[in-house]
Amino acid sequence: MKSLHLTEFFPYQLTQLQAKVSDNIAEIYTGRFELSRQEWRVLASLGNGELLSAKQIGEQTNLEKMPASRAITKMQTQGLLVKSTDKTDKRSSLLKLTEQGLSIYQQLIPMVLEREQELLSVLSVQEKAQLNEIIEKLTLKSMEITKK
Repeated sequence: MKSLHLTEFFPYQLTQLQAKVSDNIAEIYTGRFELSRQEWRVLASLGNGELLSAKQIGEQTNLEKMPASRAITKMQTQGLLVKSTDKTDKRSSLLKLTEQGLSIYQQLIPMVLEREQELLSVLSVQEKAQLNEIIEKLTLKSMEITKK
């Protein structure tokens, strides 16, 4: 019988890396800005000015419906985002950052991008390109297997 060494198991390694990187970035938005991970993801999704539904945000950020809804409600209460009725589908609402939400986004983005660069600084330009290629390949393969 084959055995599994958890620390050598790729999904475990990836989860551990993801947690460490996320924690590192979270230091920025949880501290001074007092945002949760879910709120950060919503903010990042809406930061480019695009109007999105809660469902679209959930899909884009890989958030379940309930955590996404809680984050959206809290951010709306804090005046960081507003809802408007979708003109093409009256049953749906679209979300958009307020000036206050956009201001926080504009303050945060340089900080998180700087942290990203700091994390990636251990890689050469070639290694960064390889990493992007590997991530893309694994994503596509994962999607292919899931469809079976």
